[in-house]
Amino acid sequence: MSGAATAGRSGPSARRAAPGRSRARSLYVLRPSAKHGRGAFAAVPIRRGTRVIEYTGERITHAEADARYDDEAMERHHTFLMIVNRRWVLDAAFGGNDARFINHSCEPNCEIVVARGRVFIEAIADIRPGEEITYDYAYEREDEDDAIATSRYPCRCGAVRCRGTILAPRDGPAPSGGG
Repeated sequence: MSGAATAGRSGPSARRAAPGRSRARSLYVLRPSAKHGRGAFAAVPIRRGTRVIEYTGERITHAEADARYDDEAMERHHTFLMIVNRRWVLDAAFGGNDARFINHSCEPNCEIVVARGRVFIEAIADIRPGEEITYDYAYEREDEDDAIATSRYPCRCGAVRCRGTILAPRDGPAPSGGG
């Protein structure tokens, strides 16, 4: 399934979530982003290793996600899907939180971490106040023409090493392990 961010680290090495959502809320503010639409920006210094927010949404199967969002029929691709595992996908368009506004970057400062079936966005670098919080969406690639896929999923991150697409690199998962 294209159009869904892929989750990064999971399993026993993934750390526990920070307690309470109020703490996570105070770490960032939402405002217009030069990258795309709204973005999340650090309100305070965020240290590497901090769980910024849990990605929430309706838990649905991959088949339901494919039925809801037909890439071929969509004029403009825009979903809030996050792959949890081979069985489940989170659709943040339904029951989602502020995590759905965190934008993509080819040089991210956060990554996706899956722990016990929950998805978190965790800082992989220190983030200064005012800096946009980002992770690599690394959308799954399918057997389709690369030119079509790249035009369907363009990147606007502005990074020095921008891939030009939010699709996962051809040679495997994104360096951030992101989603």
